[in-house]
Amino acid sequence: MAMGNATPLGDGSGQLPDPATSATAVVDAQGAVTGWSAGAQRLLGYPYEDAVGQPAARLLGWDADALGDSSAALDGWSGTTLLRHQDGHHMEAELRAYASLDHQGNAQWLLMATPSQSPPYKDEATTEEAFAQCHLPLMIYDADLRALRASAGAALELGLTEEQMRGRRVTEVLPPHVCNTVEEGMRRVFLTGEPERFHVHGRPRHAAHERFWAVTASPLRNPAGQVRHVQLIALDVTDQHRARERLLLLNDVSTQVGSTLDVTRTAQEMADVAVGRLADFISVDLLDSLFRGIEPRPSAEGSVALRRAAQQSVLPHVPESVIQPGDVDHYPESSPPARCLVTGQSSLHRTLDEAIASWQVTDPQRAAKVRDWGMHSIMVIPLCARGITLGVAVLVRHQRQEPFDEDDLLLAEEIAARAAVAVDNARRFTRERTTALALQQSLLPQRLGAQAAVEAAYRYLPARSRAGLGGDWFDVIPLSGARVALVVGDVVGHGLRASATMGRLRTAVRTLADVDLSPEELLVHLDDLVTHLREEEGTVTDPELEVVTDLIATCLYLVYDPVARRCTAAGAGHPPPAVVMPDCTAEFIDLPVGPPLGVGGLPFEAVEWEVLPGSLLVLYTDGLVEVPEHDLGKGMALLRQSLERPARSLEDTCDDLLQTLLPAQSSDDVALLIARTRALDTGQVATWDLPPDPSAVAGARDEVSRRLTGWGLDEAAFTAELVVSELVTNAIRYGGPPIQLRLIRDTVLICEVSDGSSTAPHMRRARTFDEGGRGLLLVAQFAERWGTRHRAGGKSIWAEISIRN
Repeated sequence: MAMGNATPLGDGSGQLPDPATSATAVVDAQGAVTGWSAGAQRLLGYPYEDAVGQPAARLLGWDADALGDSSAALDGWSGTTLLRHQDGHHMEAELRAYASLDHQGNAQWLLMATPSQSPPYKDEATTEEAFAQCHLPLMIYDADLRALRASAGAALELGLTEEQMRGRRVTEVLPPHVCNTVEEGMRRVFLTGEPERFHVHGRPRHAAHERFWAVTASPLRNPAGQVRHVQLIALDVTDQHRARERLLLLNDVSTQVGSTLDVTRTAQEMADVAVGRLADFISVDLLDSLFRGIEPRPSAEGSVALRRAAQQSVLPHVPESVIQPGDVDHYPESSPPARCLVTGQSSLHRTLDEAIASWQVTDPQRAAKVRDWGMHSIMVIPLCARGITLGVAVLVRHQRQEPFDEDDLLLAEEIAARAAVAVDNARRFTRERTTALALQQSLLPQRLGAQAAVEAAYRYLPARSRAGLGGDWFDVIPLSGARVALVVGDVVGHGLRASATMGRLRTAVRTLADVDLSPEELLVHLDDLVTHLREEEGTVTDPELEVVTDLIATCLYLVYDPVARRCTAAGAGHPPPAVVMPDCTAEFIDLPVGPPLGVGGLPFEAVEWEVLPGSLLVLYTDGLVEVPEHDLGKGMALLRQSLERPARSLEDTCDDLLQTLLPAQSSDDVALLIARTRALDTGQVATWDLPPDPSAVAGARDEVSRRLTGWGLDEAAFTAELVVSELVTNAIRYGGPPIQLRLIRDTVLICEVSDGSSTAPHMRRARTFDEGGRGLLLVAQFAERWGTRHRAGGKSIWAEISIRN
């Protein structure tokens, strides 16, 4: 039992242990023998050299398929079996299997065999001595979970003698969180009769370091097969656990540090990922030039000034720090951080070291922090990249009792090296891209327009290539009648010219949308604009890409009406929109392929279709579906497949599409706009057909008043009646039948009056004694917005009145 690790159980020296020693062997997870005791050699006849490395099934005389490719069949084995001697004869033996871990944390099994017909030993005390002197922590508990026996290893770990532990429960020896796990495991063994394995950690005794154990609880049965006692074996796996923790920490550094190309954020990510797992307090100070994107110069001798980039602590509000992020800290020439910056070498210190003591003498404020918080162990680590020291990280322990060791120093150096590369990349990116991105972002929507027709989410990713800026754009434009316009476009090419053209087209689309043009008419005007711009500018050679580019753009313009629950869309050389139904079925709209903007002279066609409430409208640029890894057709198929996944939030859907469809480094800009449609039910819309008779105005006012009372909008009744009265009067006087009045209750109250005339009204200045001419002036004064929308067979004049929701 003292041989539960991966070291050989016999060394072939010929010196045999006491004859009473049981035959033992160790079998790894693949079923191969890794340990073979002298007792095993005596029992089965195989010498150590012949046994180690052989399949356990063959040596034990079992069926070749008994263990298979692994030793999982040994799990919990306990009982009588037949073993085969080297000379071929079989013998009956009691065989027990105990699970354990080797020094690398891999599963293994300790086999103990005792011949069933063994003659009585003359020295019966030998077995007792073997148990008492076992160096592994091994204990036996009765059904009341009280200790009956404890090995020498258990006494050493717990700091108690066997006599002191006998009759005591685990709760009287170990910390509570360890006790609960152990006792629950023992109860399950008594209940099920099956072995239990679990991991626990804690301090086995006062002033001891925290340890980690792999614990096995096994049943001990009487001849009748009843579980009378439970045996606990604890293997110390502290080293394996810490090795795994270090690997996990390095993996987290690789995945979490450098997620953005921002110097400060990258430094903070390093502090966040390491605090609590390696240190109790971390500060990261960088040379000031890094924050301006300037290449840092080698440090000179003397006092140094570093700017605090990041800091983190296991305590709230980081009370250990003497400065705040963004402040400059001055380090004396003799201080460890100053020496680290000059030499590029890390160092490990206790607070009683001469270097730390002299530093505290020159910095009383920092010395007070060391005393107040009980700091006892310090590491100073340089952040080096491309042979240049960018800054210094200081790691401190004051909550954890264990001081830093050499392994911690190596781990901190590896973390700092990876973080330094990310910091330097962020610094270089900051210098090269700040100006370009500022221009690009200024040309895109800073926020989506306020409207209630759809819930929208969007993503814009600039190309990460030497081509630089692109010309993709998107927009969400509120329209009259509670409608909304969704726009996505792409200017062919890259660079400042493409971005500038994108900004001009976006402005033009907004201007044309305010006129309430239909999608196909809007694209005609936009096409004329691009044609004029191309004639003015001509073709341009991109000096970076050495490519001659013409001014061409694509665009998709879609209008959604939540009252009619219909969409109308037209495209100019742009990929069609996708529609995802509430049942998660997706399809692409069969949109006529119009010519790109700038070709000129060709018509555009619009398509109209019904949309169910809760559907998704997905607009995108070709950068999302056309990448070097696959063509446009496969990209659209992948997009459709991704959209048909179970319903998620719009933000999650955007992220999932970008992650699924795009490579790590996109060669083209990507604009993605997703909108979930909402619908206004019939209770939010009221419509009246009016005769072309001036007497109908009073009736219209009464209908509006009653409807607003039903909606609970009495406070808006006066304004609405005034607006409706003027709009209906204008339609009767200057328009033609049919005349229709419509009220829409949305985030605002919308009043619309439609008539059969296509003549647009306009405000005029009425003279003092004029009896008319003030109607639209009053509408403009009382309404938040108003305007005219032309439609087939006439026009609609609308006005929006603010209400309390």
